[in-house]
Amino acid sequence: MGQVIHFEEAAVARLRERLGVVEEANQDLIAFARGHSGAVASIHEAALAAVDSTSIENLLEIVSGRWPAILGVDSVAVALVTGRRGFCAKDGRLEQVEAGFVQRMLLPRALVEIRSVSCGHALFGTGLNDIQAEALIRIDSPAPHPFGLLALGQRGRFELDCGHGSELLLFLGQVVASALRRFGDSS
Repeated sequence: MGQVIHFEEAAVARLRERLGVVEEANQDLIAFARGHSGAVASIHEAALAAVDSTSIENLLEIVSGRWPAILGVDSVAVALVTGRRGFCAKDGRLEQVEAGFVQRMLLPRALVEIRSVSCGHALFGTGLNDIQAEALIRIDSPAPHPFGLLALGQRGRFELDCGHGSELLLFLGQVVASALRRFGDSS
């Protein structure tokens, strides 16, 4: 008579192993979704703060002074060219810089760059040596409106997924450009 082979134990062991892999992937997906949701919420809060600004100076104060806490980054700086004048805002303070300095920062530059660095962008000023990760976002507007560069810096690594993170950061740059155009149109 033939021998009965029991596959049950091996099949159950394989199913348990596959279930463990699926459960681990599920937990990773949940963690990503929670992090992404938090990033979206902070981006929305930052955008609303910018929309509530009352002048270009107030906008730059909000972006460079309040956005670090809202976005959970260590530093935010913005450089703009308006006409033939250049400006740089960091830590809620505005200073005049050469327009050529800002224009050189933009060539060549993608709309959004997220990268790890050993030293941050020059926009971070004296704190550039502390920056280990940065996001550089173009602020594009047609003439005669201001254009420039928004820089977010962090002492540790960015948690944003580069694909979705780039879209969210591009949105921030577009919010700043829109607010700048609004103030330009009202003057």
